[in-house]
Amino acid sequence: MVDLSVEIGKLKLKNPIMTASGTFGYGEEFADFIDLNRLGGIIVKGTTLHHREGNPYPRMAETPSGMLNAVGLQNKGVDYFIEHIYPHIKDLDTRVIVNVSGSSIDDYVAVCEKLNPLEKIAAVEINISCPNVKQGGMGFGTTCSGAESVTSAVRKAYDGTMIVKLTPNVTDVTEIARAVEAAGADAVSLTNTFLGMAIDVEKRRPMLSTITGGLSGPCIRPIAVRMVWQVANAVKVPVVGLGGIMNGRDAIEFMLAGATAVEIGTANFVDPQVTVKAIDWIEDYLRRHNISSVRELIGAMEV
Repeated sequence: MVDLSVEIGKLKLKNPIMTASGTFGYGEEFADFIDLNRLGGIIVKGTTLHHREGNPYPRMAETPSGMLNAVGLQNKGVDYFIEHIYPHIKDLDTRVIVNVSGSSIDDYVAVCEKLNPLEKIAAVEINISCPNVKQGGMGFGTTCSGAESVTSAVRKAYDGTMIVKLTPNVTDVTEIARAVEAAGADAVSLTNTFLGMAIDVEKRRPMLSTITGGLSGPCIRPIAVRMVWQVANAVKVPVVGLGGIMNGRDAIEFMLAGATAVEIGTANFVDPQVTVKAIDWIEDYLRRHNISSVRELIGAMEV
């Protein structure tokens, strides 16, 4: 048997395949399609301190080899999550991670303080990279000082594993990665979506109500792989890679670039079984190449 397990700091995953926040709901929505317990981890949809309705419709648009979204972190707030969602997913045999967003540093801290006592929440992913909100999100993640401030404040409030999700919409992502590492992040994940837009030429109007939105899908993968490689060579903490992963081959590409684990996002909309198919593909890849542990692939690109 090959060993698929990986470690993100003290957090152990049975395999490197996780789901990206905002593309997998709370996990239960996909239970009819896959065995959730096979996943390395489930990162639930973005959770904020208070209820958010999100942005007006239309807020999704298909693009060549990808999609734009401007959902705007629609969710019912952390208290609703704790009372109504957590009891249903806490006994899953996989790592449950909460993606945390906020309009202010105090918001991030308050959410993490509420999550801190929950034994079955394995980690938080601090979202300082959402491009679809007017306050917070990417506003914190585009400067070293903003990223460091959020990370440092959450570090004081949260005892478990803290992953900080970085935005690609910066000049040098390695600077932001180093800043959050210095502020106490246990790992970084990247990339979130790229800021983009699309226009309906017949109507001469933007296809999204917010005009711009986050671009995801296979069209961004080569850029995301490059950024993961840069960050993996710039920090000592583990890197979680994401951005256009559509199958196991793509996941391996990110790991060879330096990622310890990966998140599959947009592909879940195309094939709800993509995550378990990716796990099977990776296991077969290891056997074909006579590799005993998937950890041997981390940063193993030859140059």
